[in-house]
Amino acid sequence: MKIAKEKITIIITILIDVIGFSIIIPVLPFYISSFGASTFTMTLLFSIFSLCSFFSAPLLGSLSDKIGRRPIMIISIASSAIGWYFFAFAHSLIWLFIGRIIDGLAAGNLSTAQSYLSDLAKDKQERTQNMGLFGAAFGLGFLIGPFIGAILSSYSHSLPFLAVAILSTINLIGAIFFLPETKHKDHTNTEKISLNPFTPVFSAFRDNNLKSRYLIWFLFNLANTVQQTIFAIYLFDQFGLTAAFVGYIMTFMGLIMIINQGFLMQKFWLKYFKESKLEIVFTLIFSISYLLMAIPNIFVFLLALLPMILGQSLLRVIMSSRASGIAGIKRRGEVLGIMSSIQSTAAIIGPLISGIIYANIRYLPFLIASATMFMVFIIFKYFCPRIGEINDDDLPIAEAL
Repeated sequence: MKIAKEKITIIITILIDVIGFSIIIPVLPFYISSFGASTFTMTLLFSIFSLCSFFSAPLLGSLSDKIGRRPIMIISIASSAIGWYFFAFAHSLIWLFIGRIIDGLAAGNLSTAQSYLSDLAKDKQERTQNMGLFGAAFGLGFLIGPFIGAILSSYSHSLPFLAVAILSTINLIGAIFFLPETKHKDHTNTEKISLNPFTPVFSAFRDNNLKSRYLIWFLFNLANTVQQTIFAIYLFDQFGLTAAFVGYIMTFMGLIMIINQGFLMQKFWLKYFKESKLEIVFTLIFSISYLLMAIPNIFVFLLALLPMILGQSLLRVIMSSRASGIAGIKRRGEVLGIMSSIQSTAAIIGPLISGIIYANIRYLPFLIASATMFMVFIIFKYFCPRIGEINDDDLPIAEAL
């Protein structure tokens, strides 16, 4: 029962985080238009959060290894709640940016939650299954968030963000009372923590066991953020779809995520295929999906969404799980924090790329995303084993943990 309560609290935290993020994608273009802002300003709002989390995530990840998961999780949830209140009650663009900065400066929710779920795993398979729960919560957030945004934005474009702020406050109270510590003294990282946010990132390049995965993780997230940033505005500009319709499309995407990560992950993908093979195959599928989305036809675009969301949801879980297994429990928070920082770096660059090129060629961000994922496929298939990659499929369970 104790473990069940831990997982429930963690999953709720993940869920609320993703609800907030997924509300932004369909609603933000219409929300910022009330402030007279441009599409490029919208991409800056994505980038400023990622810039702040780039500095905070590795430090918070290392701190969670040092002092425990619980205090870091509580600080991160509180920061999210405050940030969303600023966002919801903003009267000018500067308040929108302040809200995203506050949230980003303590953006350790998801990486710490991943460490929590990894701590609770008894073996490699359960670790991947727990990451599947993480992904299922991610999918459920994408199911609920756009639906909330579609309905509440019809009354007020700020109302969805107020709803997320209130949910984050409730989540904070629940974490304070129900979230125990999983990081025990015998698993504590005794290494000195550097206050330089670039230190753990620089150390990533010296880690022969993980540096190839860090590179792949960067390219994977760069491709995602390039297309996610302009997803809603592209559907509006190219096909005339409203915020509500975009919200319903994203709700469908969230449903596919839940089915894939909550059921197919354990019952099909991990049962019949090696994780290393899934990474290679779905990276190629992902690249083809983005290529199809560049075709200016609504039916082709919608058809490409299915393999795209299958690949994205599956790869995110497997990549995180294998990196976590290679890291081991003493460095798990540090490594997942570095991955969060790398993801933030991609999320800084991706929106800026989209914002700059979208005004000239609408479909070009999808072609860039496709080319980036094809690079990941090439690295996985031909270069990954040659640059220090450890095949986690071959690791004994004890060593993987």
